[in-house]
Amino acid sequence: MGRRAGSADLPLHHGRVPAWLGQRMARLGAVIAEAIIHHYGRDEFLRRLAHPFWFQSFGAVMGMDWHSSGITTSVIGALKHGLGPLSGELGIHVCGGRGRHSRQTPQELVAIGDRVGFDGTALAKASRLVAKVDSAAVQDGFDLYLHGFIVADDAKWVVVQQGMNGESRLARRYHWLSEDLKSFIEAPHAAIDGENQGQIVNLTDRRADDSRRGQLALLRDLGPDRIIREIVAMEGKNSSPAAQGEPFLPHLVMPAHHDVRPKDVMMRRLHGALAAAADCEPAEFSSLLLVPGVGARTVRSLAMVAEVVHGAPCRFADPARFSLAHGGKDRQPYPVPTLVYDRTIAVLKSALTKAKLGDSERLDAIGRLDAQARRLEHHVTGPSLPDFIATERQHSHEYGGRSVFGWEPVPEAIVRPFSLPPRANPATKSYRACIAAVPRRPSHRQ
Repeated sequence: MGRRAGSADLPLHHGRVPAWLGQRMARLGAVIAEAIIHHYGRDEFLRRLAHPFWFQSFGAVMGMDWHSSGITTSVIGALKHGLGPLSGELGIHVCGGRGRHSRQTPQELVAIGDRVGFDGTALAKASRLVAKVDSAAVQDGFDLYLHGFIVADDAKWVVVQQGMNGESRLARRYHWLSEDLKSFIEAPHAAIDGENQGQIVNLTDRRADDSRRGQLALLRDLGPDRIIREIVAMEGKNSSPAAQGEPFLPHLVMPAHHDVRPKDVMMRRLHGALAAAADCEPAEFSSLLLVPGVGARTVRSLAMVAEVVHGAPCRFADPARFSLAHGGKDRQPYPVPTLVYDRTIAVLKSALTKAKLGDSERLDAIGRLDAQARRLEHHVTGPSLPDFIATERQHSHEYGGRSVFGWEPVPEAIVRPFSLPPRANPATKSYRACIAAVPRRPSHRQ
């Protein structure tokens, strides 16, 4: 992964993650982190967090709003809660957060350093420097409000912090990685996420070295009065032309629309995951398919989770696709299928537990599921995205569909053939109260 991984536009969204989803996000985030560390090590997990495309996809697969700024807050919060009990085993510690939690980061780092043996005071200084650079040295119109510091026992770390611009209703996320970091003031970011706002002041750019030295010389040699006269003399003059040959970076645009549209998803990759879930050979995936309660719907979610664990950076250019694993809390693209979500977590946790005891068959099967999806995506076709979403919504009640609006009701087409309970009046009672006594079909495997 390059030093600077790209950029993205993140629409500002307000609201809180409901407890029923936050708890699941903590469990799923922790087990995905465990799987990555098990397969690739702690350093790779830190590199993933420093990659803005992967980070957005990680939040989307956990059922958060796939395109919004809220993914940053919820992912940091989920990892802090989910990895906290595992910090001794995994050697990963999550500090900071939003608002007042961000200001507690230095104290948390010092306490963890005293416990595990690294220099927490030095890392606390690094935390302050990172925040100062993104709030003062990079003047791009975004005010910081979130600071997450993830550190390993060997003192390697990644920082994810975010600022907002109230006028444009956009957020910008900044990613820092300690790996190969040589300077806090010269091109230190692993990545910066956010919409290009035009000309900004970025004193951390390598090309700004002369500017940094010049500013110090001006203050030392000329004093404030002379500086003011120089500024007045320069008024009206055109600025120097933009530097030529500046490399272009991948730019992930998170649109303002909340619904997932065909242009937001690479359909061949979605079709590959669907085909892998539907057509997997029993001999290849028997360890998964023989788990009680696991059916094609859960295997489909596992295929997308497996890609988050095993996928190369180039595969995360369409974070919206990963929202098709577990939906979204605002019912976009469809309600969160809680039964499928819970089964996915259970399968992953069981696979990891067995792998720690020397039986890696189930965990390896999840990896093969991702490999098969990648092979099939070049040869298979499938439903259109609107048809896929419509089918998922039609069966949402069977999967325990839930959103911030409540549990997903049985579709009217299914309710109509039955009679309403005695004295039930849709005009005076809620729709849910009317159908509560309607016989339900036996639930099938998810």
